Amino acid sequence: MSIYLDNAATSFPKPESVYQAVDNYQRNIGVNPGRGSYRRAEQAQEIIVETRKLLSQLFNIETPARIVFTANVTEALNLTLKGLLQEGDHVITSQLEHNAMWRPLKRLERERNIDLTAIPCLEGSYLDVDQIEKAICPETKLVALNHASNVTGAILPIKEVGDICRQHQIPLLVDTAQTAGVYPIDVQRLNIDLLAFTGHKGLLGPTGTGGLYINSDIELQPLKEGGTGGDSLLERQPDYLPNRFEAGTHNIVGIAGLRAAVKFILEESITNIRAHEQELTSYMLDYLQQIPGLKIYGPAEPERQVAVISFNLEEIPPEEAAYVLDEVYEIMVRAGLHCAPPAHRCIGTVNRGTVRISFNYFNTKEDCQQLYEALCDLSNC
Repeated sequence: MSIYLDNAATSFPKPESVYQAVDNYQRNIGVNPGRGSYRRAEQAQEIIVETRKLLSQLFNIETPARIVFTANVTEALNLTLKGLLQEGDHVITSQLEHNAMWRPLKRLERERNIDLTAIPCLEGSYLDVDQIEKAICPETKLVALNHASNVTGAILPIKEVGDICRQHQIPLLVDTAQTAGVYPIDVQRLNIDLLAFTGHKGLLGPTGTGGLYINSDIELQPLKEGGTGGDSLLERQPDYLPNRFEAGTHNIVGIAGLRAAVKFILEESITNIRAHEQELTSYMLDYLQQIPGLKIYGPAEPERQVAVISFNLEEIPPEEAAYVLDEVYEIMVRAGLHCAPPAHRCIGTVNRGTVRISFNYFNTKEDCQQLYEALCDLSNC
């Protein structure tokens, strides 16, 4: 039986209810939402409305209409950065960012002459909050950070950063690709103004789903225009949310699956999901620390990271280790730079990469034990 340990890329398996929701939509509803007055169109629209409400409950968002659906977190980040930042604006980010954040920022640095400050990480891939406050200047228009590193799993101090941003009246954008669905997120308590999420990782939904929460104080320009199912006489995009940012047909099949996934998470509770993943992380770290010549990167402290661990074996390149784990032991892991070269520069692995393992709610201690035994075979320990 194969073992899947690449949930930081996409979660697998999904809850059974997600598969059923996708299949049911395709077979029994199958129409466009908001594009007709017949009952099936109303059913489809209700799925979208309910999914916004469920996500609002999960993230403690007061107004569900302020959640805009996107194809993924990458689109949500691009919408925010390109819809908000202007010529000469200053942005503070970190060196732990994924290319979904880093590449749009670097393009804006080239094309709109934005001033970009990337805060370096400390040992253990932590972030020095004091450096963020010191970097603030009159031109600072945004602080943009991930919630947890997809390379090391390190959880960034978003509450402290949010407090600083609120004090200085600077919007805070948070990429929750690695935390949504597996770690408590409260946009009110954390002072998050813009929350980008993806549906197919910790939220356990289908690929092609994601979204962006936009605080009422934030004004973004849309990236695209088109049909919304209403206001058809307007020659410009409607200016109210969510229609301002949702041009074209929704991925309603994916959203139907996402609705089932968020229901599952709320029923199981974030507290239980977090506790299970933290237990697996602790269990796996204990195993890894017993293997000679194996180096762990990042916190190596379960309470300070999500269920993501990066490591290297002294004598075996990451790609070779990942290949053998798959071919010989049927264990699926990720090797390389994980679309986050700045993070690898922080931990000193940009020339080599790492082996990355990442758990989800359906992994078990037995999975950890089998990986440990396979790594022991590889290391001759």
